[in-house]
Amino acid sequence: MIDYTKEDVAKKVKEITKGKGVPVVFDGVGKDTWEASLDSLQPRGLLASFGNASGPVAPVPPGVLNTKGSLYLTRPSLGAYTATRKDLEASAKSLFKMVKSGKVKIAIDQRYPLAEAGQAHTDLEGRKTTGQTVIVP
Repeated sequence: MIDYTKEDVAKKVKEITKGKGVPVVFDGVGKDTWEASLDSLQPRGLLASFGNASGPVAPVPPGVLNTKGSLYLTRPSLGAYTATRKDLEASAKSLFKMVKSGKVKIAIDQRYPLAEAGQAHTDLEGRKTTGQTVIVP
């Protein structure tokens, strides 16, 4: 794990991969990690930008993807992958199969009583949580 607030992510990735970079980066942070995510990729790598936790990424000229190694960029959304009832059911079936097999483990990292829902939201917004957060009755 690399803490992007304390380390140079791209430098550390290049060190770990002996200068190659990684084939795929999944970035849910956005603005604060954008450059490091791009710079961590190997040539023809894929950046899947799926969140804006730190704010939206500024517009990017397509030429930047070329100069950094003919990179690919996607901005996936669950809605596009589950647009039809058939797609939604297939995705759910696949996920539950993986959970049942143990390939996907769902860890609940924080639990808040319903009476503390406001605190849960404050902690989420303040980036004081990790992983899954559940509000329980």
